[in-house]
Amino acid sequence: MFKFVQNKNLLYRIKSRKGEGYIDVVVMTIAAMLVLTTIITITPVFLTKLTLDTYANELAREAEIAGRVGIETTQRLNRLNEIKGLNPTVSWSESGRVQIGNDITVTVTTVVDIGFYEFGSIPITLSSTATGTSEVLWRN
Repeated sequence: MFKFVQNKNLLYRIKSRKGEGYIDVVVMTIAAMLVLTTIITITPVFLTKLTLDTYANELAREAEIAGRVGIETTQRLNRLNEIKGLNPTVSWSESGRVQIGNDITVTVTTVVDIGFYEFGSIPITLSSTATGTSEVLWRN
């Protein structure tokens, strides 16, 4: 009879819903922390992409106004590097003087590391491209 009472008590405890809320709270907390960690890890990538877009647009505008890829664009790049703290790779479609009406394309590239702290790193290459039209008439 003792075993029957003990088995009945065990079945009652198994069927009981007491404490279920605690487990739900723990599972939801872990899920929320994983989502928050993912957002914190990925957000800098989007900010870097926005910064690269700014680099490309400002460099293209500088080349449009100057009518060439040279000293002016290099100075602008150095100022942007000082302000933004980023040192991307810059490539131009043209070099030197660009005649009025011709397009100038600049591509700015950098590598961002998405790492989940000690769990590993994932390098991602980000690039931005901007195109402008030269506003300077060069006479030969």
